[in-house]
Amino acid sequence: MDIFCQKKAYRRTIALSFLLVFWMTFIIIRLLQLQVFEYPRWKEEVLNQDQAEVKILPKRGTIYDRRGDILASSILRKSVYYCPSKAEPYELQIEKINKLSDVLGISENEIQNIKERIKKNSPFIWIKRKIDQILEERVENLSFGGVYLVDENKRFYPHRKLAAQLLGRVNIDDEGLSGVEYRFNSILKGEKGEYLVMRDAKKREYRIETLKQGKPGKDLNLTIDETIQYYAEKELEKAVTKTAANWGTVIISNPSSGEILAMASYPTCDLNDSPQNPTILERNNAIHYNYEPGSTFKIVTFATALEDGKISEQSVFDCRQAYIPVAGKYVRDHERFGLLTFPDVIIHSSNVGTMQISQSLSEDAFFKTIKAFGFGERTGIDLPAEESGILRPLGDWTRSSMAFLSIGYEISVTPIQLLQAINIIANKGLVIPFKIVKKKSDFPALPIEMKFRNKRMISEETTRKLTSMLERVVQEGTGRAAQLKGYRVAGKTGTAQKIDPSTGNYSSTSHVASFVGFVFAPNPVLSMVIVVDDPKGQYYGGEVGAPLFRDIAAQVLRYLEIPQQKDYLQNIRAENPWKGAGR
Repeated sequence: MDIFCQKKAYRRTIALSFLLVFWMTFIIIRLLQLQVFEYPRWKEEVLNQDQAEVKILPKRGTIYDRRGDILASSILRKSVYYCPSKAEPYELQIEKINKLSDVLGISENEIQNIKERIKKNSPFIWIKRKIDQILEERVENLSFGGVYLVDENKRFYPHRKLAAQLLGRVNIDDEGLSGVEYRFNSILKGEKGEYLVMRDAKKREYRIETLKQGKPGKDLNLTIDETIQYYAEKELEKAVTKTAANWGTVIISNPSSGEILAMASYPTCDLNDSPQNPTILERNNAIHYNYEPGSTFKIVTFATALEDGKISEQSVFDCRQAYIPVAGKYVRDHERFGLLTFPDVIIHSSNVGTMQISQSLSEDAFFKTIKAFGFGERTGIDLPAEESGILRPLGDWTRSSMAFLSIGYEISVTPIQLLQAINIIANKGLVIPFKIVKKKSDFPALPIEMKFRNKRMISEETTRKLTSMLERVVQEGTGRAAQLKGYRVAGKTGTAQKIDPSTGNYSSTSHVASFVGFVFAPNPVLSMVIVVDDPKGQYYGGEVGAPLFRDIAAQVLRYLEIPQQKDYLQNIRAENPWKGAGR
């Protein structure tokens, strides 16, 4: 019996020893697996559960107007993010997200995306970015584990709709999407920072460590004047609403410096709200809209004739029929005239007279002058996606091109190009590049700006005579509604028929009304271009654009404290290079 018990005890000892060795071997293998072979993976898992890297967007630079008033700035807002935990049941995490959704108003698509990321064990998930203070307090009251608030900067536009298309907008990550915000994004955005959030087992933050210090963006000072911008937008809205037009745009500049003082568009929208129609902000018609300018382009025709010297101020043109045949069509005047002198043709904007003038010009000379005024290429203004207009090569012109081009058809221009053309006249033949930013020490001039800086495009004598005629356009011609008491105004009206897309022909009911001009007291102090698309009822440039020019300019001149000139009519007569000519 003793021998039997000894054998049984021996077998048990062997079995226990074997189990002990097996268990020790298993532990050693498991430790090797965890501590050596799978160490990197488990370390990452632990770190993902206990800490998270958060990228912090820097404060975006402030945009100021020329007088230091804020046009765009950044304000602090809280953003909500969530760090999932593997230790927490999926259903419980979804319950948290649903409650957060009720508080924050998260869309179904966003909720679904958050749930998918929780399933994938993403260590960091944005819930709602840049919330207001009321929502911030509601989230804090929930006291959910794994839900955190972090400071972020939100773009804020104190004047809401003011200069909306010019300023543009940013996305949720403060990256510029359009306008000045896009063009100067690299300067305004700064450099991102990063910090490390460490949490305890209950997912409570206990330490925040900065990994990379962010750098705030640089500020930008524009040439825009907030008050002048307001005047332009206010009067433009009135005009577009009154005429039931599709849209309108106004650009105001200081011709001697090239500084843009205002760039207004209507309709517009509040930059602080998400636009229902984003194209309203993305499309700045002042620089993006190509259109046939009509009679405002006659300044180029007359400049060519003056440069050529074949036509004198005493030249007379027969406009009694009020129409002229061109390429099987009849081009008409807006009213019947008699015999018109060279100055009277532009004063009364006679198509018949202008086409007769074009018959004496060479194609080469006309094309050269068109290019000299900057048509067919961008002005180089510091704004994104500027259009260059459409000017066909000389070799593509037809036999009727000279006639139609002379009155502003068969060519497409932008409003900013037309303003550049009138500025060349105001600056006595010199082209001065447009500026939208006052301080440009952080970036070089654009190549096109270097190309055209203070370059003479037409002779001073030509601009002197052309200015005299454009003054008479306002004093006694189609631009009479642009007159300003006590100030000298030179300008040109334009009324262009639009193409009917359904027929491919010019419409008799759809037009673009425009006016371009400048005020000098005694030197040019401001220039302006106005374009209104498809006004109803009154649609002539002299009826829509000229009075709008007057209403805006009167307020701007008063604001700039530019005194009236009591003897301005005498000055016009004294300085007129063609005394006694015309009407």
